[in-house]
Amino acid sequence: MKMYGIDRDRHFIHLHCLWIVGYVASSPLHSIPVSISCNVGSQAILPCKWKSQLDKIPVCHVQWQTPDETVFEQMGAQRWQATEFEGRVEVPEEKLWQGDCSLILHDVQFGDVGLYESFMVVDRARNKRRVFIQSVQLSVHDHTSEESLRVGETLDLKLHTPQAKKVVFQGRNSTEMTVLWMRGEEEVNSGRLKEVKGFVVLKGLKIDDCGTYTVLDSHGLPVSTVHLTVEAYQVDETQKFHEIQGKQALIGKTQVNQHITGPPLCLCYLSCCSVP
Repeated sequence: MKMYGIDRDRHFIHLHCLWIVGYVASSPLHSIPVSISCNVGSQAILPCKWKSQLDKIPVCHVQWQTPDETVFEQMGAQRWQATEFEGRVEVPEEKLWQGDCSLILHDVQFGDVGLYESFMVVDRARNKRRVFIQSVQLSVHDHTSEESLRVGETLDLKLHTPQAKKVVFQGRNSTEMTVLWMRGEEEVNSGRLKEVKGFVVLKGLKIDDCGTYTVLDSHGLPVSTVHLTVEAYQVDETQKFHEIQGKQALIGKTQVNQHITGPPLCLCYLSCCSVP
């Protein structure tokens, strides 16, 4: 666990005191959770408004927790976040004073799925109480898409998150999965796929590249799935017509040139034939 501006021992002593010194908490049992759904790797905002339930308070002290642990806590400029959420959660201080205690969760992962509850800690005249504000149910989904490209074109597979570790491929008529790319594995990545700024790129598509491409995270869960169809290059009818015309004109010109440059006429024979 990482501490930011709050001494770790003092932090836990402080939390323990909330249960001893005049602690009162409103129950979240009657609250209907707000449902929030997002794709893995994206940003989720877990809504929370405290001004509708509290009057003016001396210090903005907000807590976000799951049934298993405290996720985030902030009191003024001091803040704390759980290890697995380190660098991914925040409650903007300026919005907190305006009554918005929403938790911003960056780079959402499948492990973030679950119920979140927010509380405001109020400390007045030796009476501390933790007031329940909001419960949020977060669900996370993978990305799915279908693409149709032509032979010779490029497939750009978006990784969506720094947690993406592997790309596997299953041919259209195959049951086997082939590893095409792994983060940091040069031996595996010596093939046609190259990583370029958050994408894995496959150039010069072939008909055999038809199939399913899946991006997996470090736990083997699918971040994204792309069903690819590769079509042979087809010339449109107008282009075909102009190409045929061009070929016919070229053939006609060649025949004319051959006629003009044919064997020379025998003038001697003509001359002899004209003598009486």
